[in-house]
Amino acid sequence: MDSTAPKPRWKLKMPGAFTILFFLTVIAVMLTWVVPAGSYSKLQYTNNHLQVTSPTGSKETLPATQKTLDKLNVKIDINQFTSGAIAKPVSIPNTYQRLKQHPASLYSVFTSMVEGTMQAVDIMIFIFVLGGLIGVVKESGSFEAGLMALTKKTKGREFALVFLVAILLMLGGTLCGIEEEAVAFYPILVPVFLAMGYDSIVCVGAIFLASSVGTTFSTINPFSVVIASNAAGTNFTQGLLGRVIGLGVAAVFVTLYLHWYARKVQADPTFSYTYEDHEAFDAMWSMESDAVSPAFDWKKKITLTLFAVAFPMMIWGVMAKGWGFPNMAASFLTIAIIIIFLNCFGKNGLGEKRVVDAFTNGSASLVGVSMIIGLARGINLVLNNGYISDTILYQSTKLVEHMSGSLFIIVMMLIFFVLGFIVPSSSGLAVLAMPIMAPLADTVEIPRYIVVTAYQLGQYAMLFLAPTGLVMATLQMLDMKYSHWVRFVWPVVVFVLLFGAMLLVGEVWLA
Repeated sequence: MDSTAPKPRWKLKMPGAFTILFFLTVIAVMLTWVVPAGSYSKLQYTNNHLQVTSPTGSKETLPATQKTLDKLNVKIDINQFTSGAIAKPVSIPNTYQRLKQHPASLYSVFTSMVEGTMQAVDIMIFIFVLGGLIGVVKESGSFEAGLMALTKKTKGREFALVFLVAILLMLGGTLCGIEEEAVAFYPILVPVFLAMGYDSIVCVGAIFLASSVGTTFSTINPFSVVIASNAAGTNFTQGLLGRVIGLGVAAVFVTLYLHWYARKVQADPTFSYTYEDHEAFDAMWSMESDAVSPAFDWKKKITLTLFAVAFPMMIWGVMAKGWGFPNMAASFLTIAIIIIFLNCFGKNGLGEKRVVDAFTNGSASLVGVSMIIGLARGINLVLNNGYISDTILYQSTKLVEHMSGSLFIIVMMLIFFVLGFIVPSSSGLAVLAMPIMAPLADTVEIPRYIVVTAYQLGQYAMLFLAPTGLVMATLQMLDMKYSHWVRFVWPVVVFVLLFGAMLLVGEVWLA
């Protein structure tokens, strides 16, 4: 036997999204046994009154007046409650109370997955309708015809499209927090980016990463900076200049980073961090660009135009009309039905069965993605039902007591970095933590708006990575390994934390 023969190399395979979330759910259940249970009293506006729910569950109804809020030491304008700007329960400062332990049972590993999925039904329906719309457009041949026409026009200027998409999604993130909604852009852009010689990382970078960077430096995003400022008892216009400057610097960093990576992959496909999976990814998303070019006739042009119109209409609805996922799903379904009728009849029509099958098959292809979102929410349910989220928040406040302003705000950002894993919802963390954390800024004599900025930077630095957030659904949709994504995104996380720390300290010094 030749002793010099190369030995087989065993490669550890990274578990998939479902496996990661399952084990995180198990860990969350275990934490409910060891982390002390506790809760703050919660305040909510309901039936024209303020309702206080104590940690033990007793409820008290109080007049909806500013005087009531002052007595409760809740430094929020009463109009924020009565107008509906703050709809979720708000933590009341100085009311934390230890409770009897609420350990989750082993069975709750499974019930939380079901309950989390039920809570995510609105976004799941949106994703199913999106999948059906994509299936019909794909079956019509419009994607292939339009893609071939586009690649001819962008020859030699491929990154310009990546740059444009990234900038637009950063603007969407900073203005209205378009992240979950950005999942709609993958099916139309991924085949285009593949045809230009890019990989799955570029696709996620231009869409998920860009929109998340925009949300990290939210300027007027109502689901992040506005609701957090309201809950902190300050105005979202305070600190706006700093966030605009931060967004500009972050946009330059991210686009340069994307440009560096995209050029590397285009020049040498084996450089891709996901090269080992490129064949399966190409089979899933690429169009038959080597085939005879299908005629880009009037029917295909109208189909693609209708498909494209769905996305600016969605953004308009979110920003101008306050649409939720049911409204977005209805608008996408309307366009899908119009496209179905357009391609069902007439010359070279696909027929009723073929277009309906295309819709249902398209929806079925995104079942895994929608399930991931529900499973991630199940982890948050376990922590909340075990009453340990408030305990972690309470202990966090103890860390920053008696610190200097600069050290205080950096530690505060890191606290929000950790809390971002536990509470991945930006509005959820805002109403949970801001009424507790923001008043601490008064003790070190710095403006409360800086705590709001620290919350944005800390939480979103985590949400680039946190399996409890949107990232797992994104990776599931593109069948990308979590380890490949982490390899690409960790420099961005480090940038946000380091640059964010400098930005925060600068605001403290200038305050």
